[in-house]
Amino acid sequence: MKSGSTKVPQGDNVTGNVANFHPDEKLVIGLTGGIGSGKSTVAQMFAEYGVAIIDSDLIARELTQVGGAAIAQIHTTFGNAYLDESGALNRIQMRQRIFTDPAAKLQLEAILHPLIRAQMQEALRTQSTFPAHSQHAAPYLMLVVPLLFTATGFRELAHCTLMVDCDEDIQIARVINRDGLDEQTIRRIMAAQTPRAEQLKMADHIIQNNGTLTALQILVQQQHQLYLNVCQKPPRPEIAKK
Repeated sequence: MKSGSTKVPQGDNVTGNVANFHPDEKLVIGLTGGIGSGKSTVAQMFAEYGVAIIDSDLIARELTQVGGAAIAQIHTTFGNAYLDESGALNRIQMRQRIFTDPAAKLQLEAILHPLIRAQMQEALRTQSTFPAHSQHAAPYLMLVVPLLFTATGFRELAHCTLMVDCDEDIQIARVINRDGLDEQTIRRIMAAQTPRAEQLKMADHIIQNNGTLTALQILVQQQHQLYLNVCQKPPRPEIAKK
């Protein structure tokens, strides 16, 4: 796919589970992408259009901070070595463990994912209660989930999916500059994620983020307009509420 391109259906045809979307509801988009792809930047750009962003990484940080809902289970499962002096999750220690121990990775996910999913569902319910003309109302909702296609129960929360993608060399360079990680560590993180080729096949829409921020903003604006068109469409008779 060319730099700065986006896989968008013709007209306002949004694929995925949009047949189950009714204009009286809120359209929910699942946003995903590999490390360094730019999904956080894309999410921020959508937020500037008033889109409500529900980010699984932010929820996970809340769950694993001091007194977070996941801390007791993490302590019971992994012990004191995986908490820092304040009682929050020791992220560096845990990252090293799950990279070398697949069973530990599954254990951590079994603790975190149900809690993250429950908080996302509650956030969706809260956002959906705002009247359309309320100052708090968003045109649609966006879930940001790195493991959207592999973690149980997340893909089903969205009507359709949007993947942010970029070339591998760009991906690695961004993470080195942003996080200071070495290439070997980054490649281990990438290997632990859903293979890029599989994600590209599963995504309903793709934004290719190999270019400039200006080019990315244009692609986000185009995608935003597509979703607005869907939100404003009258319901089809066969899916109208009875």
